Amino acid sequence: MLDLDHFSRFNNTFGHQAGDLLLQAFGEAVRARVRVEDIACRYGGEEFTLILPEASLEVTRDRAQQILEVIRELHVSHRGESLGAVTMSAGVAAYPEHARTGETLIRAADTALFIAKAAGRDRIAVAAAEERFRAPGEGALSP
Repeated sequence: MLDLDHFSRFNNTFGHQAGDLLLQAFGEAVRARVRVEDIACRYGGEEFTLILPEASLEVTRDRAQQILEVIRELHVSHRGESLGAVTMSAGVAAYPEHARTGETLIRAADTALFIAKAAGRDRIAVAAAEERFRAPGEGALSP
């Protein structure tokens, strides 16, 4: 999961047309760094999902880092005025380390994204390992 940091600030300061230009530039930067088999899509608002089939956790994290660095160098102007520094936060999760289904994998990446944003933004957080399902009563601590 990828999220443009403080996107609403760009919209409020420069207007929605400038925000749209920023989203376009962000999308193009991401698209330039994906393989043919990868899926990059807008998930909602300023959030994007990048799905890398058959990619390891290490490859996925490296790709997120490459995109993070490119976004830091992104310069977008609207009506001759620079929109200023652009950063993003990312949450990374991989199958099967973090989830066993597509839905839980997205949730794990989204949780990691929330952690990256809470830790100060402009960074990547990797999801926690999936907690294995246990039978009722299994693994309970006794006093």
